[in-house]
Amino acid sequence: MKISAFTFLRNARTLGYPFLESIASVLPLCDEFVIVLGESTDDTCETIRALNNPKIRIIPTVWNEGMLTMGYVYTQQANIALFNCIGDWALYLQGDEVIHENDLDKIREAMQRHQKDIRIEALVFDYIHFYGSPKYYAWSTSWYRRECRAFKNNRRIFSPESQFFSIIVGNRKMRYPAAALANASVYHYGWVRAEAQMNEKTMQIEKYWGGNPQKICYGNVDGAILREFSGNHPAVMKAWLDECAQVRFEVNPDYVLTRKDRRNRFLAPLEKAFGWDFSKKHYRLVK
Repeated sequence: MKISAFTFLRNARTLGYPFLESIASVLPLCDEFVIVLGESTDDTCETIRALNNPKIRIIPTVWNEGMLTMGYVYTQQANIALFNCIGDWALYLQGDEVIHENDLDKIREAMQRHQKDIRIEALVFDYIHFYGSPKYYAWSTSWYRRECRAFKNNRRIFSPESQFFSIIVGNRKMRYPAAALANASVYHYGWVRAEAQMNEKTMQIEKYWGGNPQKICYGNVDGAILREFSGNHPAVMKAWLDECAQVRFEVNPDYVLTRKDRRNRFLAPLEKAFGWDFSKKHYRLVK
């Protein structure tokens, strides 16, 4: 069984991605790491090439600056990376997502266990979305709690958005993949990069969605969705968390709840009372 990992990167250093840590976190697991590397104005490309790791395969790309609708240029880059994977499994990580070293054997075991099960097309990972500080994570119906991140590479897989993937059925239809639990987590650090870098990221990428960037203040959040993180961060993240992450923030006491916040507050007690989960799911879980 061979395992490919894949991602796409562009200006990752300027935008505060822990991209080197993300790559390092799965190199022990995978047989190859396909990196679609867009032309950058910082040292992202040089840094990746300097790794000189035989597992890393770089696909250079030039982004279509005329594609400014619904983030489709991100979709293009994700699919280019996927289509170049040659492993039996393809594991997707975005540049701010990291796998804990304690989960690597669990992922491999899950892949081996389901490799010949024709019912299973993907593996679902639990998500930890850190917010504002490495000490807190967001937990609400608005933050996806699980997502497919590993796919059998003998299916017609396509990403209609760079965040999730679908199975192509026939020539015109797509559906969510049938998936099993990976029994592992993805540690998502996008919302603990320095607030200034988060705003720089927003300024640079919002145009690809055809929108107008709004200034982000980590304090403008419903404090009810934040939980204290009591676990251990992946070992590869230590230096980045010490040197690059937002250390602390305070919830704005004058923050006005949005419609989405009010919906989350309404659904939270229902989830707790009945064990329901109203968060978005881009998969069908096979039990």
